[in-house]
Amino acid sequence: MTSQPPLFQFDNTYARDLPGFYVDWQGAAVPDPKMVLFNDDLADALDLDAASLSGKDGAAIFAGVSRPEGASPLAQVYAGHQFGGFSPQLGDGRALLIGEIIDRQGQRQDIHLKGSGRTPFSRGGDGKAVIGPVLREYILGEAMHALGVPTTRALAAVTTGEMIQREGSKPGAVLARVASSHLRVGTFQFFAARSETDKVRQLADYAIARHDPDLTGEDDRYLKFFRNVIERQAALVSKWMLIGFVHGVMNTDNTTISGETIDYGPCAFIDAYDPAAVFSSIDHGGRYAFGRQPTILQWNLARLAEALLPLFDAEDLDRAVGLASAELDRYPELYKAAWTKGMGQKLGLETLQDDDVQLFEELLSTMTEQKADYTQVFRRLSEAVNGNDKSVKTHFADPTRVSTWLDRWMQRLAKEARPSGEIIASMNRTNPIYIPRNHKVEEVLSAAERADYAPVKALLAMLQNPFDERPGLEAFAEPAPTDFGPYQTFCGT
Repeated sequence: MTSQPPLFQFDNTYARDLPGFYVDWQGAAVPDPKMVLFNDDLADALDLDAASLSGKDGAAIFAGVSRPEGASPLAQVYAGHQFGGFSPQLGDGRALLIGEIIDRQGQRQDIHLKGSGRTPFSRGGDGKAVIGPVLREYILGEAMHALGVPTTRALAAVTTGEMIQREGSKPGAVLARVASSHLRVGTFQFFAARSETDKVRQLADYAIARHDPDLTGEDDRYLKFFRNVIERQAALVSKWMLIGFVHGVMNTDNTTISGETIDYGPCAFIDAYDPAAVFSSIDHGGRYAFGRQPTILQWNLARLAEALLPLFDAEDLDRAVGLASAELDRYPELYKAAWTKGMGQKLGLETLQDDDVQLFEELLSTMTEQKADYTQVFRRLSEAVNGNDKSVKTHFADPTRVSTWLDRWMQRLAKEARPSGEIIASMNRTNPIYIPRNHKVEEVLSAAERADYAPVKALLAMLQNPFDERPGLEAFAEPAPTDFGPYQTFCGT
């Protein structure tokens, strides 16, 4: 009788190469794991058999109950600055890395569970997740991927048959997510805080082999690795700002080495443009407000620099600090360049001129003052290219406040010397019409708590093509109604 091939072709380098950086663990038993959502497209990209994983067997695996052949489930240890305060030991308190596979592009990917039960790092928590936060992360991650933002992605969402206490009794659930790694700034901080320089070096060499293999063996590889992390993160946060995404909990344990967005907890998208926008229920001081994200990211990178200092120059700490500072000093310009280029594309500008930044900032200032919807304004600007500015003006309480700016922008567009049709097409490829509107996300999450999953499936299908406007979906493009809010989001723990 021919034996069946394993469901996953695991090659678990983290478990194999980094003993002492994790604890082996197994997910908790649950009474009735059931598949709610399975991402067939992602499964195909990962070279997985969707038919074998999208049913009962897959539900048991992705709930953490069943251990597939070749898996090495483990809970990673890390530290982190949480809202500015350092916690020397955090770790996967309700998550497990079950293994690594190679996708169709030859890239290594983690298969990771979130909500699979207590681990030694649970810090008094129950290690569980409920359906709302699990589906929020599923929705947001897939939406960000469709918007072109580096991100973890959701492979599956499974209910467990339990009821979990979260402001009442909620259906238990587990998220299976995929990432190019789960290495964090906080992973380095854990060992640096214990002065375990050899382990910091071991971790850095592992990270380099995984994310920057061209640096392997170079004398200055650690400094160049730090430089690459800075560049990846500057590019990432610029993308957040360009689409109006608020992460909500930018702790160093939620800042990746890969440059991917990770841990969608109290996250949201802005409607009205507001640099001070905060949606997280625990961000009382606005530390992670929308407009502060680029600055916070640099602060987090400085914490990574501190952990890596002995690798930059073990003999001369002052020199190491100087090297790290020089790299960090590049960050503002890297971010500005990425943001400026992206903002130019949003406004149909293929080239950039010296006074374009002033043009961008004047529009954003007017939008803030007028509480104009960020996504709709940029999308409707393409209609104004041919002189139809009525639609974009409807998003300003006082349309006269934007009229002068529109005239200046049209004069600037004239210098592009490109056909209007080409400009419009490029703008509509850059400015989405559909984002995960907060009120729509809440609607589908409420339905899911009643075991009605049709709305979340419809929302996910719509978000797969965020740039293509389609009839019948007008309600998904509009800002929240005036009676929605103030809006708060929660971590789910």
